[in-house]
Amino acid sequence: MSDIKLVATDMDGTLLNSKHELNDSFLPVFRKLKEQGIIFVAASGRQYYNLLKTLDEVKDEVIFAAENGSYVVYQNEEIHVQDMDQQIVRDLIVKAREIGGTYAVICGKKRAYVESSEPEFLDHLKLYFERYEIVEDLLAVEDDQFLKFTLCDLAGSEANSYPHFKHLQETLQVKVSGPIWLDISHKQANKGKAMEVLQEKFGVTFEETMVFGDYFNDVEMLQKAYHSYAMANAHEDVKSVARFIAKSNDENGVVEILSTLVEQTITTND
Repeated sequence: MSDIKLVATDMDGTLLNSKHELNDSFLPVFRKLKEQGIIFVAASGRQYYNLLKTLDEVKDEVIFAAENGSYVVYQNEEIHVQDMDQQIVRDLIVKAREIGGTYAVICGKKRAYVESSEPEFLDHLKLYFERYEIVEDLLAVEDDQFLKFTLCDLAGSEANSYPHFKHLQETLQVKVSGPIWLDISHKQANKGKAMEVLQEKFGVTFEETMVFGDYFNDVEMLQKAYHSYAMANAHEDVKSVARFIAKSNDENGVVEILSTLVEQTITTND
């Protein structure tokens, strides 16, 4: 563990607790990671601008792999962008309109776009998207790069909406990213690809990488690190991909492992 050079963690269900809050113990541990020269990546399905707000105190020291890795940014510099063909997104919108209980979101680089102003939906949206616009017709949105298409499925994404899009997995990323979220993006847009880009950029190996995740959109990322941790609260299928298990997000499992990492790294360097 003392050889770790890069740490990447999912946010919701992983670093953040069930109230979507960051534990007060994170920042001191983060500072120690930086002192040891360890690169830190926030890899999330969240929007970039939302991640900036969530990690505001350290936003200039964190690499953000937003929108499930399709948009990687460090200190306002774009490291990697993997957008979708706009016509594909429009076809997805048409299909989504046939599924009850769902609300479509175009995740653009500038902002997110939605049609609905339903309060319950917007409450969920605001947790993950800082910049969004309510438009009359999603099919008319053009002036942006589309990073991801997302469905907020209040009936349950795994059982309700996923079956309608599962057949597209040969050509697109189709991921159940949470109990009420389904994410669809470019085939090469995932957290694992983002990790590959960063590992190459910073000269970091598989053995020198540590990652944390809890849901299906974390699987490719977990496969890019020897030190791969699924949370105790992770989906059972995701646990089978990871090499190790960390305590749950409500037990501050990520920070506990990072604290051990810091201690071992300091001891080794001394």
